[in-house]
Formats: sequence, C-alpha cells, structure tokens
Amino acid sequence: MSVEKSGADGRDRCRYEIRIRGSIGPTLMQAFPALTATPSDRDTLLTGSLDQSALYGVINQLETLGLHLLEIRAA
Repeated sequence: MSVEKSGADGRDRCRYEIRIRGSIGPTLMQAFPALTATPSDRDTLLTGSLDQSALYGVINQLETLGLHLLEIRAA
C-alpha cells in the first residue's frame, strides 16, 4: 500500500480501488470528482488517492445514491 502526504493539510492519502456493482455514467461520476471510473466486467472500478475522511465520504455517497459497494482495496 502506498501512502503519500497530501500537501498543505498534511493528511496521509492512500490509493484506493473501489468496486461498485453495475456501470456508473457521467452524471453519477460528478458525485466522485476525486475518482476515476473504469468499467470492469459487470462492475465499475473507482480509483484515486484519498485520505481516510474522504474515503468515508465516498462510502457515504455510495450509500446515499443506492450504489452497491462490492469491495474496497488499498492499492
């Protein structure tokens, strides 16, 4: 797992891979500006560097949008 400092705030950031059931279009991706979406079979892989607070925010947003979270991996 690679950890990097995030500049001015000094919080540790880690690269995450977040697997979601189904595809996510451009409209839904606006809810995740720090992440990149890649189709993967029937799922979508969201990737990006996040600190722990931002990761919890993404998880909350997924739940709010009714998206099915399959897996979170620190890469």
